[in-house]
Amino acid sequence: MKEQALLWFAFALVGSVTGQISYTIAEEMQRGSLVGKIAQDLGLETKRFISGKARIYTRDSGEFIELNRERGVLLVRERIDREALCKQTMPCALHFQIILENPMEFYTVTVQITDINDNAPTFERERIEFKISESAVIGAKFVLERAVDLDVGTNDLQRYELKPTDNFALKVHSNTDGNKNVEMVLQKPLDREKQDQISLVLTAVDGGEPQMTGTMLIAITVLDANDNAPVFTQQTYKATVIENSSKGTVVATVTASDADQGSNGKITYSITNTLDDVRKVFEINKETGEVTLIGNVDFEESRDFQINLRAIDDGGLTDSCKLVVDVQDVNDNMPEINIMSKSNIISEDANLNTVVTMINVEDKDTGSNGKLQCFLDGTIPFTLKPSTSSFYSLVTDSYLDREKSFEYNITVTCSDEGVPSLSSSVTLTLQISDVNDNAPIFERSSYEAYIVENNTPGLSIFTVKATDIDWNQNARVSYILEDSSVNGVPVSSYVSVSADSGVIHAVRSFDYEQIKDFHFRVKAQDGGSPPLSSNVTVKILIQDQNDNPPQVLYPVQTGGSVVAEMVPRSADVGYLVTKVVAVDVDSGQNAWLSYKLQKSTDRALFEVGLQNGEIRTIRQVTDKDAVKQRLTVIVEDNGQPSRSATVIVNVAVADSFPEVLSEFSDFTHDKEYNDNLTFYLVLALAVVSFLFITCLVVIISVKIYRWRQSRILYHSNLPVIPYYPPRYSDTMGTGTLPHVYNYEVCRTTDSRQSDCKFGRAGSQNVLIMDPSSTGTMQRIQNEKSILDEPDSPLEQKPPNNDWRFTQGQRPGPSGPHMPYGTHIRWTPKSGTRATGGPEVAMGTGPWPQPPTEAEQLQALMAAANEVSEATATLGPGTMGLSTRYSPQFTLQHVPDYRQNVYIPGSTATLTSNPQQQQATAQQATQQALPPPQASAQPEPPKAAQTPASKKKSTKKEKK
Repeated sequence: MKEQALLWFAFALVGSVTGQISYTIAEEMQRGSLVGKIAQDLGLETKRFISGKARIYTRDSGEFIELNRERGVLLVRERIDREALCKQTMPCALHFQIILENPMEFYTVTVQITDINDNAPTFERERIEFKISESAVIGAKFVLERAVDLDVGTNDLQRYELKPTDNFALKVHSNTDGNKNVEMVLQKPLDREKQDQISLVLTAVDGGEPQMTGTMLIAITVLDANDNAPVFTQQTYKATVIENSSKGTVVATVTASDADQGSNGKITYSITNTLDDVRKVFEINKETGEVTLIGNVDFEESRDFQINLRAIDDGGLTDSCKLVVDVQDVNDNMPEINIMSKSNIISEDANLNTVVTMINVEDKDTGSNGKLQCFLDGTIPFTLKPSTSSFYSLVTDSYLDREKSFEYNITVTCSDEGVPSLSSSVTLTLQISDVNDNAPIFERSSYEAYIVENNTPGLSIFTVKATDIDWNQNARVSYILEDSSVNGVPVSSYVSVSADSGVIHAVRSFDYEQIKDFHFRVKAQDGGSPPLSSNVTVKILIQDQNDNPPQVLYPVQTGGSVVAEMVPRSADVGYLVTKVVAVDVDSGQNAWLSYKLQKSTDRALFEVGLQNGEIRTIRQVTDKDAVKQRLTVIVEDNGQPSRSATVIVNVAVADSFPEVLSEFSDFTHDKEYNDNLTFYLVLALAVVSFLFITCLVVIISVKIYRWRQSRILYHSNLPVIPYYPPRYSDTMGTGTLPHVYNYEVCRTTDSRQSDCKFGRAGSQNVLIMDPSSTGTMQRIQNEKSILDEPDSPLEQKPPNNDWRFTQGQRPGPSGPHMPYGTHIRWTPKSGTRATGGPEVAMGTGPWPQPPTEAEQLQALMAAANEVSEATATLGPGTMGLSTRYSPQFTLQHVPDYRQNVYIPGSTATLTSNPQQQQATAQQATQQALPPPQASAQPEPPKAAQTPASKKKSTKKEKK
């Protein structure tokens, strides 16, 4: 890299320092490459760049150079491509300013970019074709396309080479603008009959190191005679166009002539520019040679255009000329106001002529269109002072007072001298800052905080707060932990303080047993310059936590030997056996220890002092007490949650040491045996629990299954109201009826869902009453069989002859009991009277005075009437029943016992209808007569068996 520095300084009237320096570097340098030591070349110290917030100001959008403040050097920020930056412009340079503040200074820096050979010559087309007549004369010229090399200087295109050179030679003409026209000259006549196609290679070579080349293939087709080439009327045409002209504007017209006739005299025009963007802005009519605009023309981008034109006839002969187009400027650009550096805040104690901001003003137009004038709007304590032709400084014009105005809106307006004049403006907002004259103040004179030990590192302990009555940055408080030590360790390893919020965090986990408290100082510092500060003392108190279990000091637990305390058998109550000694390293209530006896061979023999851990006897030691006593003592602290430790105390109840030795020799074996016993006990408990749960599940399953089976038989939701009549005793004192039979009938409106309960002793007898039935005894016996067999269908069976009574067995009135209930007393077979004789078939003794048939009917009818009268006295809705029974059970569900009365052993039906009583009585009398074979003793009737009765009968049979 070739580096060159040129430095000069100038001092303006406003007090700001300006200067200019230039460097030269090569293009394509790596990022971070050194451009120049700007601080050294300007004679400034590096710290001035830092304090002055030095930076680069440039109007261009891309920044290729960056400033390193710490080193005071300029570095390459982005790769610089000279061809993309400047194209063919020489020299190529970057212009920018270095701005420093406090005090305001700026320096202009120019970095020239030198070219390197990084581009090879290139042709627009890789192949070009010519049609040349064989009659072409020697010396005929054929214009070739020029190669383009984006490099400049020696790296630019230097020469052309044409191979082979049998028929043509290469001729290069240099133009006044530095470009070269390449022509191919015929030096040997062509003969189409010998060779109608000729291929040549044109090579362009630059002068760089290493050399780079580009090639183009020339294909020549030999035609018949066309011996006159087109000729332009001028070699150079000139034209003028106004910028911003509309598309389609005719710029100029060129003309060429050809002496040939026919197709050989037809001329075609074209533009041959390849380096620039001429063909994007202009186009030529191929037939007329009229050049028109097809793009935008901007004076600020290009002030002139050079258009290379070519005329070619159909025979392939050509001629060339140049059209130079000058662009005329108009006032179409407004002034541009660029803020180079500005201060949004200025102190109220700023001196006069303090620079507030630097302004750069430019107008891309030229002449009077580019001359500018700037001024400030309104009456404000500021003024604009020009430093150079296009730079202004905004400085203070009078003293500032923040109490009068804390903010200014400054409008800068610039206008040019064009017609019409164009102007632009920019508004700056400037705030007046306060002077830092107040130090931060803490809310307390000192702080004290508590933290529980075993905390998590990073835990927030508490917050210190300080305020500053200054404004903005001067009131911004930062918190700093002052350097100190705690027990020789820096306090920063214990706590940290947040610089912004003042929150104090624990850096480590504290242990109360190691450190109980410590103190340090926190400094609050504002953001002023110079900063003001104050400090406060903070004390941290560490609170104990129950994190240590008790430690048993005595008795010492050893793994290989057994230590036992001896108690003589003559020890009295309260004898001190030993004392369990334990400590807890915690403090406070976490260290309060209590002793409890957890397990003992004989709990009635020893006790442990709750507070002192003394093991004493609570009764007199006897000879029956075992020699080996094993005590398990648990020691607990008073923390939350509490921690504990256990200790095993072996006590020997003996008067001599040999006795103790023999008892404790198998201690290890006992311990292993106890461990095995515990394991088997736990295993047995688990097995029993499993069996219990299994049985419980089976029982519940059976219950559910039976319930579902019952739901299949019973479909009605009507309530079942049981009636339990009282048991009657024999008040006659005759001893003829020693047993009582209760027939409990519970009926619903649906006879299929009735439930009958029977109380029995000895034999079983059943009386079934169906209020909804008007059938005979045959119907009743059929329902009895249904009760015995729930799955049997409802079908009638013939009456059982065993229910027939002899004359001596027919029941009659039985004192005051019959009219008041539906209970029929039967005397079992074992309790018959001596006068009964062998003819007693039902197991009931004869009545004291055998009643007649009419008496039996009257007694039954009287009982039915009383039941009906008692029923009629109940309420009409619920029969006087409690509300716990379903309200659906009304009087319509109560059977009228006067309708049908059945006599056991008879199929007669007794009704309350007077018209039917006589016929019923006759039928009952006939059926009640004994059959001819009455001498045989009939078996008593059997009541319907319930599941319980079946089980009882089965047991009796087994017995």
